[in-house]
Amino acid sequence: MAQMGRIAAWTRRHGWFLPVFALGSALRIVTMAGYRPALWFPDSYTYVVTAMRPRPDLVRPAGYSMFLRLLEPFHSFAVVTLVQHLTGLLAGVLIYVTVWRMGGRAWVAALASVPVLLDAYQIQLEHLLVSDSLFTLLVVAAGCLVARGPAVSPRTALALGLLLAAATLTRTVGLPLIAVFGLYVLWRGLREGGWRRLPRTLGAFLLAAVVPIGAYGGWFYATYHRVGLVGSNGVFLYSRTMMFADCAVMKPPPDLAVLCDPRPPSARPSPPDYIWNPESPLARQPGITFSRANDALANRFGMLAIRSQPLDFAGSALTEFARSFTLGRPVYPDRATYESYEFPVTPPPPPDRDPAITGAAFAEQYEQGPLTVTIAEPYAGWMRAYQDVAYLPGAFLLILLLVPPAAALSRLRPRGRRGPTGDGGSLAAWAVWLTAVALLAAPAATAAFDYRYVLPATPLACLAAALAVNRALSGPRETPPEPVEMRNDQAVL
Repeated sequence: MAQMGRIAAWTRRHGWFLPVFALGSALRIVTMAGYRPALWFPDSYTYVVTAMRPRPDLVRPAGYSMFLRLLEPFHSFAVVTLVQHLTGLLAGVLIYVTVWRMGGRAWVAALASVPVLLDAYQIQLEHLLVSDSLFTLLVVAAGCLVARGPAVSPRTALALGLLLAAATLTRTVGLPLIAVFGLYVLWRGLREGGWRRLPRTLGAFLLAAVVPIGAYGGWFYATYHRVGLVGSNGVFLYSRTMMFADCAVMKPPPDLAVLCDPRPPSARPSPPDYIWNPESPLARQPGITFSRANDALANRFGMLAIRSQPLDFAGSALTEFARSFTLGRPVYPDRATYESYEFPVTPPPPPDRDPAITGAAFAEQYEQGPLTVTIAEPYAGWMRAYQDVAYLPGAFLLILLLVPPAAALSRLRPRGRRGPTGDGGSLAAWAVWLTAVALLAAPAATAAFDYRYVLPATPLACLAAALAVNRALSGPRETPPEPVEMRNDQAVL
């Protein structure tokens, strides 16, 4: 009876969260029943090739491919999607537990977990063979790690560095997050431990973050004799600047002029077309698109465009950034990419381009069977109908990002006196908030907007907003009294 009483009390205590978690679990079960074994994206085939033939890829780091490699003994993409759905559920649990343990109200903590648990596009992304679900869990775990404790110990810093290194080797957009959290560790170390403790804490963080990335960089250099984690930065920068680049303004030298597009920016295709379309100016250059020479050429063109048209670059970056906050979901960057994030009505056709055909052959080796996608009704239809209505509009994401600044302003005391906004919990919340903003801003500045890039930022925006709301609901605290010396047999206040 006592055991039953404890279970009942635990259920009441988490009564807001448990129905949300149960519904999120049920939706993922329906997805796995409706779409077997997995859904494919153009990038998926490259990931499988790297998993089955381990070597660094020129376009994307191999972290997700190593994740696939770990699951290869099961010879089942259904197991891969199952694990990816579990990562989504785990991310929701981490957010809820973090907010709740930080003294948050149960309903606030449960609401913070809703987007990652119930958003249909999040669930669909978990069913795609792409890196984003793994990346989301890693950055959410990093955010929860810094938000949960009053101090950053060397052990916490070590774990944080490892999470961010793994995130960076999964998606290179994780690299600037090391700087964000590194500054956080530095600031907290100075505030709480001074110079005496800082070297151990900051050293543990940097060691854990830099060593894995450096080792991967060494592997990449040994393979291609090129410095970096990927060999595509210049190509993506070129595609990004083609949204505004005007060669009449840039006046490029002859070797760069071959990359010009005579069409006005308003008549040009989306940035990915300049990478993957075989008729693009870059693709027509000798060698493969991502060769050392072509990547360097593309990088020079992109940098010249930014130097020549800095205001145009800033304007286009803001335009791409603002796409994250639209109320609806307009088609972008192209119809094929847009539809890749929708639960399909019919199975996708087999790949028809050489890299994907090679990837499909490796996928059959991975699965040890034919590569087929089965769409089973009525389960698939249920998820398509759910996806039509159950997602977080971009405008609501903007509201979430505005909550922490608004909550900070609400805590300003009259006559310019501030409430306790500078303590460690507040710093952690701002680090999480800045991480969410960075995940949205970095692709907008260096590549192009993609709905897929928004989803990893959303749980962090929810976490930051929930922490800010909890602080606002707790109300201003009293200013602590001045220290008073007591007798030797009493405590010192």
